[in-house]
Amino acid sequence: YPLVGVLLGLIAVIVGQLALALGTGPAIAAGAVLLTMAFLTGAMHEDGLADTADGLWGGQTVARRLEIMKDSQIGSYGTMALILMTGLRWSALSALALAPSSLWPYLAAAALSRAALPAIMATTPHARSSGLSHAVGRSDPRAALLAVIIGAAVTFAFAGVWAFLILPLAAALAWGMRALALSRLGGQTGDILGATQQVIETAALCLLVVSFS
Repeated sequence: YPLVGVLLGLIAVIVGQLALALGTGPAIAAGAVLLTMAFLTGAMHEDGLADTADGLWGGQTVARRLEIMKDSQIGSYGTMALILMTGLRWSALSALALAPSSLWPYLAAAALSRAALPAIMATTPHARSSGLSHAVGRSDPRAALLAVIIGAAVTFAFAGVWAFLILPLAAALAWGMRALALSRLGGQTGDILGATQQVIETAALCLLVVSFS
């Protein structure tokens, strides 16, 4: 998972760096990074974020929440979550583009946000008996640990000493999303995993802006 994040992030950052080299400015370069990532992933994680926001706060029972999360239509909670998260990521990437290191620290956020997913999959039951997360299955604890180690290594490589702040924050957010999923759904789903990735990536980007500004 974190290595996939590095690969996808590398492609997106190269596109963003090319945009900067062409003189488009930081905002357009940041948008190019986000558009490239959405294209490469099919906006899968963004879809999970929207479905999670709608389901967790739009239903009164577990069954109703899961039903809402399977609905292809997006509600007000999902819309707000997408606007806010995308806006924060866009703003953070725009600020990073102005730093001497430019957009390259984004690789830390892309890797770390995905490194947390196998850990959640390995320690959390499925909320339903079907779906993407159920089809993938429970992660092996050793594979989950390896993913975390790789994600941490990439974070140190691109964030330096700030990794000592970013890593605990990512762990706390992953634990919080897991606890929220257990309390509201009784387990995790593919949407929960997608939302977790988006939340951690956004938070990591915000800290990266502070570290490189």
